[in-house]
Amino acid sequence: MVFINTIIMKLIQLRTLKTLVAILAFTLHCQGKVILPSILSSHMVLQQNTKVKFWGKGSPKEVIIIKPSWDTASYTITTDGNAKWSTYINTPAASGPFTIEIKGSNTILLEDILIGEVWLCSGQSNMEMSGNSLKLRESVLESPNATNNKIRFFYVPKSTSTFPQDNIDDARWVVCSPSEMIRFSAIGYFFGKELNKSLSYPIGLIGAYWGGTNAEAWSPNYLIENNNIIKKGLSLATPNPGRPHESSIVYNAMIYPLANFNIAGVIWYQGESNTNSYFAYEKLFRGMIDAWRTVWQKDFPFYFVQIAPYRYKFSNVGALLREKQNIVSKHPGTGLVVISDLVPDTLDIHPTKKIEVAIRLANLALFNTYQLRHLKPFSPEYSSHIIEKDKFKIFFSHAESGFVWDGEEIKGFEIAGEDRIFYPAEVKFEKNYLVVFNKLIAKPIAVRFGFHNTTVPNLFNKERLPVNLFRTDNWEVATDPIK
Repeated sequence: MVFINTIIMKLIQLRTLKTLVAILAFTLHCQGKVILPSILSSHMVLQQNTKVKFWGKGSPKEVIIIKPSWDTASYTITTDGNAKWSTYINTPAASGPFTIEIKGSNTILLEDILIGEVWLCSGQSNMEMSGNSLKLRESVLESPNATNNKIRFFYVPKSTSTFPQDNIDDARWVVCSPSEMIRFSAIGYFFGKELNKSLSYPIGLIGAYWGGTNAEAWSPNYLIENNNIIKKGLSLATPNPGRPHESSIVYNAMIYPLANFNIAGVIWYQGESNTNSYFAYEKLFRGMIDAWRTVWQKDFPFYFVQIAPYRYKFSNVGALLREKQNIVSKHPGTGLVVISDLVPDTLDIHPTKKIEVAIRLANLALFNTYQLRHLKPFSPEYSSHIIEKDKFKIFFSHAESGFVWDGEEIKGFEIAGEDRIFYPAEVKFEKNYLVVFNKLIAKPIAVRFGFHNTTVPNLFNKERLPVNLFRTDNWEVATDPIK
């Protein structure tokens, strides 16, 4: 535009009026060109059986006509005084491919459009990890067989902004192929593959992730500014070059621009960067989920991964954050998968068994969102207990068929008496409950399970899903530096 203005000024000086008028007409035509956001592009997947929003820019008061090939109807819109326009289009059941024509002063033809289910995959590095990481051998082995026209990816480039953005630059939808699959989120891909296999629907996957980011960066600024506990948690964030941590800075650039695009739900894997501020995570994470739903104007399901056992720099902070995640999982429309058994090395913050994580997320979505009730996607959870003399009887949900465990003894339980000192506990399985005790404690008052940073429990239900960590007390837990 600066270049055109320079030419115009030169022409004015030369008084070539005829040429000037021609260039002005060309300039106005360029300014009035109908433009779509990057997420509305060829090869995209649109959410089925609903209304999807189409929006963009044009000339002020320009008439724009949209014609989807699945419908005999057309949609006519007039841009407003700010040269913006939007409308809603009805989508059919899962099907395709289709075309969509958008016609104003220019014509845009979107091709190879599928109708199906769209999921947003977000979080930090464990969601971001792809087959490009040589650690993920399972993704490398999958890649040659990853040609699937029914799975599409939309990559959100890493970006930050201090203000909410309207569009995501340099982004487009692509069809799943070996070369695309190997660079997309491994968890996202295998999640989508499982949904596609079970439902036979086209699956659209939006990848918006950034390793090392805290949840504050993925949340709108008002959420942090209006809560002193969350603000205190953010003050503990450690600046790291290349990993933004300021409130809302990633949300503004990588989440807000997506909010007009209808999605089925979200899968999320994050929390490692918030362990030092675990005390604020419940309010922060629940608030973030609500904020995303508000900006989308949709109470979509939000399924997330409990962080894995890892040797953090401070004792127990990982367990305390997992406890907060458990609380958030009771928030309406959410669900959590436990992966404490999928950790070959607690010195590695990036467990490599991503297929299993993805399948657990997919089973949760298939059960809750798509009503495939034959699945059993839930880990056993502490339900209640009874103290009888020197023993705890502990009852669980999602363990109706009983338990199995690796090795000869059940590990990970601790028991404490009135002195509040925890000791390793013996465990026996009886009927539909566990009996927990320590012969040195005559009057037990509290039990904990898996409540340390690096505890990898060996107890499962019959579906081989690990028992979730819990504690029966609410005592202060030490978070001392680990030398």
